[in-house]
Amino acid sequence: QLQLVESGGGLVQPGGSLRLSCAASGFTLDYYTIGWFRQAPGKEREGLSCISSRGGSTNYRDSVKGRFTISRDNAKNTVYLQMNSLKPEDTAVYYCAGDRNGLCGSYFYTGKGMDYWGQGTLVTVSS
Repeated sequence: QLQLVESGGGLVQPGGSLRLSCAASGFTLDYYTIGWFRQAPGKEREGLSCISSRGGSTNYRDSVKGRFTISRDNAKNTVYLQMNSLKPEDTAVYYCAGDRNGLCGSYFYTGKGMDYWGQGTLVTVSS
């Protein structure tokens, strides 16, 4: 089965850190631009960060710039999102998505045309 699987979510206190993983199953991530998105209750989905297929280019939205870091290990077929200095407003379901022909940037963050989406992992930031 071809899919992306996120893991690493959970409950963390404000100011804490989490690392999310996005692993590909049934295909290789090497040729895919991968992005992280989130959706909080009652809010629209928000694109956060993306990384090019070889990892040479990354991009971040202002809401997470300086706090989140995206990386990839193609040998492990996995993309990561290191989240530091977490805030209550970061509470959401986090998704990864992949686009074989995608380029990191504003259009990528619309989420349109993605080849794969993960099922999401819940991050709750609360004391």
